[in-house]
Amino acid sequence: MTTKTEVPARVDFSAEMAEWIEAFDDVVAGDWEHGAEILTALRQRAREAGVTTASELATPYRNTIPKHDELPYPGDRTLEKRIEALIRWNAMAMVHGQNKKDAGIGGHISTYSSLATLLEVGFNHFFHAKYQAADGSEQPGDFIYFQGHASPGIYARSYLLGRLNDDHLKNFRHELRDKPGLSSYPHPWLMQDFWNFPTVSMGIGPLNAIYQARFMRYLENRGLIQPTPRKIWAFVGDGETDEVDTLGAISLGAREKLDNLIFVVNCNLQRLDGPVRGNKRIIDELEGVFLGAGWNVIKVIWGSDWDELFARDHTGLLLRRMEECVDGDFQTFKAKDGAFLREHFFGKYPELLELVKDYTDEQLIRLHRGGHDATKIYNAYRRAMEHRGGPTVVLAKTVKGYGMGAAQARNATHSEKKLTDFALAAFVKQFDIPIPEESAKQGTPYRPAQDSPEIVYMQGRRRSLGGYLPSRSVPASDFKAPELAYFGEWLAGSGGRAVSTTMGFVNILKHLLKDPAIGKLVVPIVPDEGRTFGLESVIRQVGIYAPEGQRYTPHDADMLLFYREAQDGQILEEGITEAGSMASFTAAGTAYSTYKVPMIPFYMYYSMFGFQRIGDMVWAFADARGKGFLMGGTAGRTTMLGEGLQHQDGHSHLLASTVPTCVSYDPAFVFELAVVVQDGLKRMYENGEDCFYYITMYNEDYAMPAMPEGAAEGILRGIYKFRAAANGEAGARGEAIVHLFGSGPILNEALRAQEILAEKYQVQADVWSVTSYTELRREAIAVERWNRLHPAQAGKKTYIETALEGAKGPIVAASDYMKSLPDALAPWLQADGKCRLVTLGTDGFGRSDNREHLRRHFEVNAESIVGATLSRLARDGKIKGKKAQAALAELGLDVEARDPARA
Repeated sequence: MTTKTEVPARVDFSAEMAEWIEAFDDVVAGDWEHGAEILTALRQRAREAGVTTASELATPYRNTIPKHDELPYPGDRTLEKRIEALIRWNAMAMVHGQNKKDAGIGGHISTYSSLATLLEVGFNHFFHAKYQAADGSEQPGDFIYFQGHASPGIYARSYLLGRLNDDHLKNFRHELRDKPGLSSYPHPWLMQDFWNFPTVSMGIGPLNAIYQARFMRYLENRGLIQPTPRKIWAFVGDGETDEVDTLGAISLGAREKLDNLIFVVNCNLQRLDGPVRGNKRIIDELEGVFLGAGWNVIKVIWGSDWDELFARDHTGLLLRRMEECVDGDFQTFKAKDGAFLREHFFGKYPELLELVKDYTDEQLIRLHRGGHDATKIYNAYRRAMEHRGGPTVVLAKTVKGYGMGAAQARNATHSEKKLTDFALAAFVKQFDIPIPEESAKQGTPYRPAQDSPEIVYMQGRRRSLGGYLPSRSVPASDFKAPELAYFGEWLAGSGGRAVSTTMGFVNILKHLLKDPAIGKLVVPIVPDEGRTFGLESVIRQVGIYAPEGQRYTPHDADMLLFYREAQDGQILEEGITEAGSMASFTAAGTAYSTYKVPMIPFYMYYSMFGFQRIGDMVWAFADARGKGFLMGGTAGRTTMLGEGLQHQDGHSHLLASTVPTCVSYDPAFVFELAVVVQDGLKRMYENGEDCFYYITMYNEDYAMPAMPEGAAEGILRGIYKFRAAANGEAGARGEAIVHLFGSGPILNEALRAQEILAEKYQVQADVWSVTSYTELRREAIAVERWNRLHPAQAGKKTYIETALEGAKGPIVAASDYMKSLPDALAPWLQADGKCRLVTLGTDGFGRSDNREHLRRHFEVNAESIVGATLSRLARDGKIKGKKAQAALAELGLDVEARDPARA
């Protein structure tokens, strides 16, 4: 017989809990931060006692800062509303007017419409253009990463301030006309005195902002800039957070306690095609993500006109109804009218209808979201500014297309370029823009007189905050690059000792780091591959940057080359993140403008994981006029033993060639690398050229020769003759009938092929080192263009034609890269209407093996070069075809082997 188990009666703790809550309320009323500390201590104690508590990664769907904790708004809201209305009009008029006269020119209205108040509160009360440090020096101000699609609003504000004129606005997206125009988005390359940070490729702005904040601390901790209260502000779209780059590095912000970083996520609930999270709430999702990553989260969801309704509701039903709705609902409520809102939101519960019985439908539809309420935004920004110990994100709920009438909150609003005449008239009326109806229809900009209250107020606010933003400037530089003789140790060769170009570079880097003039400016950056590149001695020499220093004793502390971290460490060891490393490279490579300090970044990485993985960021780096050295290590398809398909690079130089300001080189010898590095320092930092260098390095050891006399010019232009033809064992010079091009370690295969051709087949060949196919092609294209545009003048010769003048016969170019790299020179390597060029390259997927087998597989070894030479000579009638065919067999070449490009 079973007996019924007695269930103990549940003890009623409600009275006791009420006392605890009352006591806690008293604490919070006195100091909310004290209340937060108590909660943290209680959670810690609960964990220690084994008490499991529910996760709080999503707090109630209301503002983080309660009404009673708000400070009064410090500005003149009447004037600020008026100014904001004028900016809204000019931003919209600019896009509308341009599309009316030039259909399809594009532009965006809705993003700025949702963002306007968020930006205006910042411009009027928070965004400093400069700071004064404790030592009295003038320091850079706040850095603002603007939402790219909101650029018309930034232009419209600058127009009111007199920084831009009517012609600028009338030529928005017209940059090639007689009048000065405005670029589509933030592009420093196109508007070098205005924009600082390219942001419109989604995710790049937030990622760069995080690493910019870290680099700011790096410069401060190393004593290169003075500490100030400056902040990094990143304005981010809620749809943009789906881009991996946006959220992928947020843990860095909390880990390094970057309280100089503030994200403002414009949660207008819509991406380009529709709701960001139609069936969920994006603010809840982002709150959990950022809280989980250790960020301070401030939600600005409801405007001040909701405060009265919350105060009336003593049951919590209003909040409950809000939390029943998903973002698709909220979008619909704003796209419809007040009657719809009354019926479908408040009408679900009779108590809520009673709550708003004295509100008209017009009042209901005008209930603001927090991102359009200056007081709510001001208090959120103030709280973010005061927060210490980590970054802050402000999640601000807005309406996409706010104020655009029928286009507001609709799925198609992102793509709106023009408004109807009715919508324009309604906009002008709503925002009280004093222009005639016909001017409104044409999208005519409007600017009050410079002595009007609005403009006087704007100018005064910017003066109090240090000047205009955005603004970019480059100070005069007294940087002096070392002369080439400074690198004499590496120009002299290795004395027969086998070394790699990578180790040669590391030694050059160590030398630069010790330099009393420029050593402190060098920023070594590596994505967790320092040991691969032989940087152990550099780690010991200058240390790895760690904002908290080294809080542990490394296990190898008793060794000479122990692992050293330091608060003033110089190396940025980024971990396994090429994107993060590129963001650091961007922060350092633009520091000459942003911080007025000419930092010299050397970013070392597997060449395969460079342009291929972060090409979008490289393009933005070029747009930002960045300077520095990208060092593609373990380069080439055949020089990296054993790694195989995913690691072997045969195309990075092709990708580098697509970036207009990227100067790329593929050195075979350390002396070539030294010449290129010296040239980069001179061009970028002494001469101030807006370019950056991509240099490939290899892990293959071989003896490094001394630089031939007079080779420096050819190295920099892209080609020089390294070894002339020799006639057999006697060493007498013979006339070359063929020319072998080589670059990187494949130059050694060309040299070996030269010997085989002379000794076995009595064919004389010159060997040329091609340090840059890209630079040769760029120069040739420029010369060709000049010749095309000046038909009445004597034509100029390209450098490749000048260098090879008198050098007759076929050219066999072997590369560790795809054939299309040397093929790029084919138009300028013609004779008698026939191309002289035969290309050998590494098209296809890589393999795991050693260099000997890899080069044979890809047909770039010495034997393949010899075979290609003899085959071409046979096709040209210089030798018998049967002799060439027999030679292929003698060389061990499988003429029926599968094409490696498809293998």
